[in-house]
Amino acid sequence: MNIILLGPPGAGKGTQAERLVQSRGMVQLSTGEMLRAAVKAGTPVGLKAKAVMDAGELVSDEIVSALIDDKLATMSDDQGAIFDGYPRTAAQAESLDAILSNHGRELDRVIELEVDEDALVERIVGRFSCANCGANYHDKFHRPKVDGTCDVCGHHEFKRRPDDNEETVRTRMAEYRAKTAPIIPIYEARGLVTRIDGMGDMDAVSAAIAETLDGK
Repeated sequence: MNIILLGPPGAGKGTQAERLVQSRGMVQLSTGEMLRAAVKAGTPVGLKAKAVMDAGELVSDEIVSALIDDKLATMSDDQGAIFDGYPRTAAQAESLDAILSNHGRELDRVIELEVDEDALVERIVGRFSCANCGANYHDKFHRPKVDGTCDVCGHHEFKRRPDDNEETVRTRMAEYRAKTAPIIPIYEARGLVTRIDGMGDMDAVSAAIAETLDGK
């Protein structure tokens, strides 16, 4: 199957994509990671992208589409694709249809992990981790058993990501809505969109995604 997985930062999209990779042998196509890899490898598309970025310009739809096209060419027919971060515009959605068709594929499902913005802010802003072993904690939902001491390694220092603050999270949410707004109606008209509650337990979200994919 070939799916688009949508969700704002913090919705658990990365975790769910990773689970699909492990459970179904799907390939996650993250355009950001693919772009960095192509530039590092010095591929023809990567060289084009590097020249554009070095000039301080945005990478064109044509280059991003070429990355997707190149990656699909390396995949076996029985490997499904998870599109992450692409498409973001109507033009990219049209390009994706053409690319999939060229490879004898079609888009099967668009899954959006829905979140409550206020709850997501609370989830992200409250998280912190052990500075030594990386064990994850939360101010409200998962504090260390002994305050100031890591449950896993006993370390006493913790850290927080500098961008885990309310202003940044709300800005990310606004950007996500702006980027996905143009493509959702396209896929809704084709009956491909399924919305799943992304605020639930990770296993419950995984089960809902599996049910959606198996029920196609």
